[in-house]
Amino acid sequence: MRSKIVALSKNEEFRSLLKEKKISNKFVTIFFGHLIKKDNKKLNISFVTKKKIGSAVKRNKIRRMLKNIMNDAVKKISLKYDYSYLVIAKSTMLNNEFKIIKETLFQDFEKIK
Repeated sequence: MRSKIVALSKNEEFRSLLKEKKISNKFVTIFFGHLIKKDNKKLNISFVTKKKIGSAVKRNKIRRMLKNIMNDAVKKISLKYDYSYLVIAKSTMLNNEFKIIKETLFQDFEKIK
């Protein structure tokens, strides 16, 4: 089975999403909005971790954690596929449990409806 998640690729996509709506919590900031020329059958989402957070190992760990959460979210909650998402991680993700982060992200993605 092919993945339903596709990453943003162009600089214009990132810039246009940063001007759209956003939701924040203590773990991540989620920017979301409509993009032109987007496939509505796949979830268009990218994960960003800043260098301030730590070494490449820590940043990749956070990215893997977010991808895992989103794979579960695609199966368990109904996400809007006509939106594109940009998830920017905060440094507090390193010190908390996976379960707590997952619950808060699920709540935020349900608010986006």
